[in-house]
Amino acid sequence: MHSDILQPVVALIAWTLVMLIWTIATRLPAMRGAGIDMGRLVGTTASHADRGLPAQVQWKAHNYNHLTEQPTLFYAVALVLAMIGQGDGVNAWIAWVYVALRIAHSLWQATVNRVRVRFWLFGLSTFTLAALTLHAAMAVFELH
Repeated sequence: MHSDILQPVVALIAWTLVMLIWTIATRLPAMRGAGIDMGRLVGTTASHADRGLPAQVQWKAHNYNHLTEQPTLFYAVALVLAMIGQGDGVNAWIAWVYVALRIAHSLWQATVNRVRVRFWLFGLSTFTLAALTLHAAMAVFELH
């Protein structure tokens, strides 16, 4: 089975891994610079890192976490659309828009992180996710 919508799915997974690498590449040196010894850390949480590391370093980690939240819904709806033969055409195009908006959100949050712009990027991506979900619902519940 091949469906065009699987391409943006794989692209967003790859982007999530890019953000993970960026997080590690900035967080580990910052931890060393702050005198944090990972060998001595026991049971810490993300809030501990927020208190001990520069905000600009944590922005990457926060975005990585965001990429493991709402996009899971995107993966599910994209796979549903692929399985029912509705993953091409407009749905594939909407999926690419979703991925582009999530990448833009990542780059903004990881670098500038002005909340107003982040909010709009998130809102637009949520709107595209809702459109995909509506298309999937119409197809699986046969609402034409």
